Amino acid sequence: MLLRFESDGIGNGTGGKRLLFPVERADSTVKTLRARGLGARRDMSVEARTKASQIICERVIASREFFSCRTIACYLPMPDEVDTLAIIERAWCANKRVFVPVLRKRRKLSFRRLTPDTTLVRSVFGIWEPVDGEEISPRRLDLVITPTVAFDENRHRIGMGGGYYDRCFAFLRNRQQWLRPKLAGIAFASQKVEKITPNPWDIRLYRIFTDA
Repeated sequence: MLLRFESDGIGNGTGGKRLLFPVERADSTVKTLRARGLGARRDMSVEARTKASQIICERVIASREFFSCRTIACYLPMPDEVDTLAIIERAWCANKRVFVPVLRKRRKLSFRRLTPDTTLVRSVFGIWEPVDGEEISPRRLDLVITPTVAFDENRHRIGMGGGYYDRCFAFLRNRQQWLRPKLAGIAFASQKVEKITPNPWDIRLYRIFTDA
């Protein structure tokens, strides 16, 4: 990988901390489940997290969703998240177009092209983002690797609380058939919770990949 980081290095995953965004939902149950999911992944050792990330990436790469997609969005990982760099590298090898999320003002999310020679800088949110590059409409993405803090067996997801993905992909909410993009959550098996009660604006995941 030839990605260039403007400030500190990416190391084992990436450096820095992801900020907790203002929570749209005041539900104490959601806060509890979010804290449980964050705690589960933070409690993993570096070795366990690395091994689990490898298993998850292999399962994503072997999936029909990855095989058939031409455009894929994938987040750049923070230290305690599932390390997605193997997915990104395989996508490049398969001549797929890779895009990464860029957080905008007013909780808006956009996606910018990532190539092996892209220069990255850390945003005000503590997340690595491309300095520049082609942007794509969310509707033109085929597959979106979606960061997941907690999930349940019904594919409901809890994120960091900013509502970026739910707002960006709101057009999927009322679809009778799932065309594109397909939102694929990835998380460690220990982040699974018993039940998440979704809000009307929540977007359910198409599929979830774990190390279990």
